[in-house]
This record gives sequence, C-alpha cells and structure tokens, in this order.
Amino acid sequence: MSDGVPRRDYAGLAASVGREAASLSNREERIRVVVRQLWERLSGENVDWLGFYEIAPGRDSMLLVCCEPGPACSPIGLHGVCGRAWLERRPQVVEDVHALGEAHIDCDPANLSEVVVPCMEVSGRCWGVLDLDSRSRGAFSGVDADGLRRVLEAAGLSSP
Repeated sequence: MSDGVPRRDYAGLAASVGREAASLSNREERIRVVVRQLWERLSGENVDWLGFYEIAPGRDSMLLVCCEPGPACSPIGLHGVCGRAWLERRPQVVEDVHALGEAHIDCDPANLSEVVVPCMEVSGRCWGVLDLDSRSRGAFSGVDADGLRRVLEAAGLSSP
C-alpha cells in the first residue's frame, strides 16, 4: 500500500466469482453474484458503494440494475464517468470526482473517488458498466480497474 491505494485480492475474487457463476445461465444472476461477492469482500476496503448500470433501450442514458448497499441515481446521463466508460469502452479511474465538475453525476456528495469498468461482449459492444465509489480520495488505481475486469471476465459478464 505504498501509494495509499489498498491492495485488494482480485485474483481470489475472480476465482470465487468464476466458480459460483459457472453454473448460472443468465446475466442477471451473474450480476447478483458479482455484486454480492464484491460487497462482501470490498466493503471494508474503502469501497462504499458498487453497482451495475446497463445502457437504456434508447441508448441515451444508463439504468441501475443491481447495487450494494443501497440505491443510487437511475437513470443517469452519459455525460458522467459511467457514460464515459461506456462510450470509450475503457475503464475510468477518478481520484477526485469533484474535480470533474459537470462531468460528475453526484448521487452521493460524500463519495470522493470512483472506478468504472465497461462490460464488453465478444462483438465489441458494451452492454453496461461496473461502478465502485469511495468516500476517500484516490481510493482506486489502474490495478483496481484491471482486477475488476478480470472479475467480470471470470463471471462471464465481459470478454477480453
């Protein structure tokens, strides 16, 4: 933890999520497994909220589909960090969300940092994103984005 960012056990999470999700046939069940396991393991590690957003049918907003510990904004516009991850099809790590100004959707003013990872289909289409928030500045790094990507892949929710 030399840079202040906790080292989280994503390899263990990916293995555990992969074992549990292997027998599940639909996306909704796999999403619930990922949310539950991530929350059980990361809620004490500077993660204060996490959830999945899917792109809405009109493709002009995103809808919250599953989260912990409680609800957040939904629908949300594509101008925020989640929308940027979806549009650019690459992870977003934000050390200080308040520095984003209008580009931040403020569901909880106590949240200070965020990591968002897109969920990719084999075709290259992005169907949604996994979003984690923290009440600490700089709580996430590229290591988190990569680890979360591996968890999504293990769950069958994203392709490399």
